[in-house]
Amino acid sequence: MFSFGITSALMKKMLHLVLLLLTLVTPNCGYSYQIKPGEEYSGDDDGSGLTSLYIGGIIPYTGKSWAGGKGCLPAAQMALEDVNNRTDILPGYELKMIWNDSACNPGLGTNVFYNLLYNEPIKIIVLTGCSSVSTPVAEAAKMWNLVVMAFGASSPALSNRDRFPTFFRTHPSATLHNPTRIKLCQEWGWKKIAVIQETQEVFTSTIEDLEKAVKAADMEIVIRQSFLSEPDSAVLNLQDQDARIIVGVFYEDMARKVFCEAYKLGLYWPKVIWFLIGWYPDNWYMVEDKDVNCTAEELKEALEGHFTTEGMMLKPDDTPSISGMTSSRFEERMATKIDNPAETSGYPESPLAYDAIWAVALALNKTMNKLAPFGIQLENYTYGNEEIANEIYMALNSSNFPGLSGTVAFSATGDRLAWTQIEQMVDGEYKKIGYYDFANDNLTLEREKIVWSDAYEGKPPPDGVRTEEELQLISKKIYIPVCILAGLSICFAVVCITFNICFQHTGYIQCSQPHINNFIAVGCIIALFCVILLGLDGQYVHEHQFSSVCHSIAWLLSIGFTLGYGSMFSKIWMVHGLVTQEKHDSDDGRKRRRKISLQEVQPWKMYIMIGIFLAVDIIFLTVWQLVDPLYRDIEEQSKKIIPEKDLEIQPQLEHCEAKKFEVWLGILYGMNGLLLIFGLFLAYETRNMTVRDLNDSRYVGMAIYNVAVLCIITAPVTIIIRSQQDAVFGFASLTIVFCCALTLVLIFVPKMLAIYRNPQGTYTKNIAGYANPSKEDEEKNKRLVAENSSIKQEIASKEERIKQLTELISQRRQSFSQHTNIHQRSPSRSRKSRNSLQLPDKLTPPTISCEDSAFVSGGFTSSSLSPYSRGHRSSCAASEEEFSETYI
Repeated sequence: MFSFGITSALMKKMLHLVLLLLTLVTPNCGYSYQIKPGEEYSGDDDGSGLTSLYIGGIIPYTGKSWAGGKGCLPAAQMALEDVNNRTDILPGYELKMIWNDSACNPGLGTNVFYNLLYNEPIKIIVLTGCSSVSTPVAEAAKMWNLVVMAFGASSPALSNRDRFPTFFRTHPSATLHNPTRIKLCQEWGWKKIAVIQETQEVFTSTIEDLEKAVKAADMEIVIRQSFLSEPDSAVLNLQDQDARIIVGVFYEDMARKVFCEAYKLGLYWPKVIWFLIGWYPDNWYMVEDKDVNCTAEELKEALEGHFTTEGMMLKPDDTPSISGMTSSRFEERMATKIDNPAETSGYPESPLAYDAIWAVALALNKTMNKLAPFGIQLENYTYGNEEIANEIYMALNSSNFPGLSGTVAFSATGDRLAWTQIEQMVDGEYKKIGYYDFANDNLTLEREKIVWSDAYEGKPPPDGVRTEEELQLISKKIYIPVCILAGLSICFAVVCITFNICFQHTGYIQCSQPHINNFIAVGCIIALFCVILLGLDGQYVHEHQFSSVCHSIAWLLSIGFTLGYGSMFSKIWMVHGLVTQEKHDSDDGRKRRRKISLQEVQPWKMYIMIGIFLAVDIIFLTVWQLVDPLYRDIEEQSKKIIPEKDLEIQPQLEHCEAKKFEVWLGILYGMNGLLLIFGLFLAYETRNMTVRDLNDSRYVGMAIYNVAVLCIITAPVTIIIRSQQDAVFGFASLTIVFCCALTLVLIFVPKMLAIYRNPQGTYTKNIAGYANPSKEDEEKNKRLVAENSSIKQEIASKEERIKQLTELISQRRQSFSQHTNIHQRSPSRSRKSRNSLQLPDKLTPPTISCEDSAFVSGGFTSSSLSPYSRGHRSSCAASEEEFSETYI
């Protein structure tokens, strides 16, 4: 049972007043809404012995919106004829219909309803057409205990049982289209749609329901436009928003205006796909319309390829309906009543009108049987008889019979439960391409009949400028060769370790600290394995595994660097400690550094240093991983648009990232950077020095130069070019490979050559790496040889001068002796002679002058030269010359 709401006299009077006002303000349009004298009520029996039961028809026979009555009215009259010919349905009764035209105008339709109410005979049920008229009629009918049946109303608003408690319809609700539209969009991969609607309640409520369905399906309505009478601005806005999939809901006359504007703007197939209502006649775009300034051919071009959805109007199979008539037979009979069915408005909905009359007849028949035991007859019905109205309502609500449009049954809200028919316009004609059973979520498509443009390779067009995410991958042309180089370097490192182990018993290899060299090779192997991990991106690993790869790279690169470079650093540190700190007293009393140290090396000190470096790295990496673990981060780069394919490429680049990544990286770079710079300093300081038990220190220094310079350059460059995956990988990986390979060559190849020349590995000074003179030493030696030669020449010159002076002194002595003999003969000269004899004793030069000069000349060698000896000789020579001149 249902409640009709307020039925007080006051409420009825108010409604009467509203209806009267509508009658006064509604234009007459040239139609008479009074019953003709021949059709007036003449009692229950019209002479045939049958009691007449009247249906009040409010049919949209004319009008611009939808003149569906032209196709539906003949079908309804055919149904009345078939019902009245059945003796098992409503025996003793004849079902008749009194109708008038509503022109699909709510005011006009309400006026017709008013005339039907207040003119005899009493109408036991009201039959309506379009939604705009059904809405006010169904809302008012409850006041008169009238049940309303609609064959052409699709407004979702009519599903409100509180507002329309006595309303039923054989036409499915417009909301039935929405699940079909959503299903088709999902089938063809569309997630963005646009909406344009005429401002009518039926369409507004339909779009509101569509919005809910779109949201539930994880889709998006990119733009929603509405218009009252002129759609030009709304269509232009669709173009501005680059709408591709458009749902249009409007009446037939507005549809012509919309597609005229769409044609002018080029907003149609194949780039744009339209979804329209399916109850327009097949040739609706050919109808001459003075309000549309486009030709039928232009409209046909704009409409090409669009889809329509509509409740299934006529069963596709030929199974008979409850009347015994099949779909093909129905079409044959309709062809006799309508001159051109395909061009007649409302013809597609005609099976619904036929089934509506049968639903009413069967409900009345069921009500008659239900009331008969109580002595109540259908002709006893009045507008105030709530009991009979309730029985009619319950009979309709329980309807379930095979109709021409399929199984006729109603939901609790009075809506028709039906399949949806899908059609596509191809070359100006509608082609059925499938059905959708919403109750069972079953979509049936004849895909071979669907037409898509060759511009999209026979596939559905995109729902907009399609954005595709493209992961920027490292080129295999770079990755594979680099991996091969890294693999070869790893193999060489293994060869180096094997060589070291095999010849570690030899003296030469023992004096290079082979265990430390093995650490260097192991560090290089670990770093080279990191090269392979650096190139692992989305083409090789899943995004959930990417963070593990990030952590592995951090650990391997840090540990490899510490073992490789840290071992070399410990060696050069040891050389510096043994050589540059060891000083001795030179002959002139100054402290001088030794070039060669014979002190014994203590390897444990180097092991401790390497262990400290490793411990610091392990602690730092562990804290980093626990406090702020690395994760996969996506960097979106500038989009690339391909207009001809409606495609927008969104490049994405994978990065290892952490919340405080810059801080952790700065700490790591800071620690290793200081180690690199200090290593450079130590290598420079010890460049010309050698330790007997570290005979490869010069090659270690060269390796440190190589690693330090390349690392200091690579670190900032890779940060700058971080967004170029190929460049970053190539630069970083080649740096690692080059550093490791060159380090291995410098450390191990000289040893291999030495062992090749001296298989026993006997340690001698001739072995490469031990006390080899540097370029500076060679230049210094040449300079000393030249200086020695110059000094020898100077000494020879001085000795020649001394010889001359010696001869002169001898001559003077002889002359002096002669004078002495003469004076001895004379007493007067004896005193003078005695005085004179004292002078030579005082003037005799030191006896060591000549002997010293001779000693210097004969005993000077390049190995005994010193500033002290040169000064002594010079002073000696100067004293002798001074004496000679004074003496003379």
